[in-house]
Amino acid sequence: MNSILIQKVNLEGSDVDVLIQGNRISRIAPSIDFRADRIISGRNRTIIPGLVNMHTHAAMTLMRGVAEDMPLSRWLEFIWKIENDLDDDMIYWGTKLAALEMIKSGTTCFLDQYWREGYAAKACEEVGIRSNNCFVVLDKHDPANAEPIKERCMAAFESSKKWGPLQSFQVACHAPYTVSDDMFQWTSDFARKNNLLLHIHLAETISECLDSVNSYGQTPVEHLESLGVLGPEVIAAHCVWIDGDDIDILSRRKVNVVHNVNSNLKIASGYRFKYDELKQAGVNVCIGTDGAASSNNLDVKEAMKTMALLQKGWRADPKAMPIDEIMDIATVNGAKALRIDAGKVKEGALADVCLVRTDTPAFVPDFNFKSNFIYSSDSSCIDTVIVDGRIVMDERHVEGEEEIMKEAEKTAWKLCKKYL
Repeated sequence: MNSILIQKVNLEGSDVDVLIQGNRISRIAPSIDFRADRIISGRNRTIIPGLVNMHTHAAMTLMRGVAEDMPLSRWLEFIWKIENDLDDDMIYWGTKLAALEMIKSGTTCFLDQYWREGYAAKACEEVGIRSNNCFVVLDKHDPANAEPIKERCMAAFESSKKWGPLQSFQVACHAPYTVSDDMFQWTSDFARKNNLLLHIHLAETISECLDSVNSYGQTPVEHLESLGVLGPEVIAAHCVWIDGDDIDILSRRKVNVVHNVNSNLKIASGYRFKYDELKQAGVNVCIGTDGAASSNNLDVKEAMKTMALLQKGWRADPKAMPIDEIMDIATVNGAKALRIDAGKVKEGALADVCLVRTDTPAFVPDFNFKSNFIYSSDSSCIDTVIVDGRIVMDERHVEGEEEIMKEAEKTAWKLCKKYL
């Protein structure tokens, strides 16, 4: 069993030793005498749980910067044209670039809703990040698409049983406006039957909500509730345009909600995310970056700061979004939604952790680590990343990162050149 001993690292204000054996944190104590395979000095380092990115379209890293200053409807039309040209190799290298970027900014696990999930899973396995890769259902309300999609989904699920232990197969319905009621119900049934998560876009824009009311006499949340789709396995991205009745439904059905603040701001989908109301209703709120074509980066740490500042700003309340809550949103809440024993640095938990360098100007004075981490520093403070007990970034270096960036650059030009 491989082992890592991190000596004299700061954990919540105290210097401790942290012993990792296999893929778990086995012991935390003031001093540990153990002959580990690898000993890491925790001097000027603080250990934190790995960040969890709960909504991505990973391979869209290849489209970073190609569709700027567009509203969501026009942006989707433009992006969908590019996506028609995607091939397996593009998904592979785009996802590898995404995994690299996320590790570099402290993310150890993510939920991905994108195409060719098998090639994405392969890329994640090779880089060493924990991933949840969704088969995406998008039938465009055309009954002729239903049976082929069902067959591909079932085949993909069977194929996923050969994936590595860090890669999990999940399912996704893109959104109510792109997926028929029948396909939503079929996918929901498939998820429940096979103990899978169901990832969706929900109530992202005001136009989506108005169209739903005009078509069904119901909000998007109410409509999915009427279909019997909502439940604790559902992870709903965005949920910007929801009212009190919607929140009651999300709470009652134990739906997990993901705030994608930078993407929502950039595409001007909305900014009044009702965090306080969701929290008070007992909804598990997580954080995501969305894809790099809309948010431009996959930096959860940056999104944490934006989320906190925006909540304080639009509510005109400096007490909104306390530091401890934003840390939980980015760690333990995501782990809970994904049903993994991570998100905390504690004995017995999965060894998905990061070491943060604090011997930098952004951490001086060191009155409040969490404040400095969220508001003062950038993601370059992430020094070492451990996923499932394996070091995947060692003093800012990820194995193979130079090749990943080189191949991703070539692949991105191949995909996007005619659209520039």
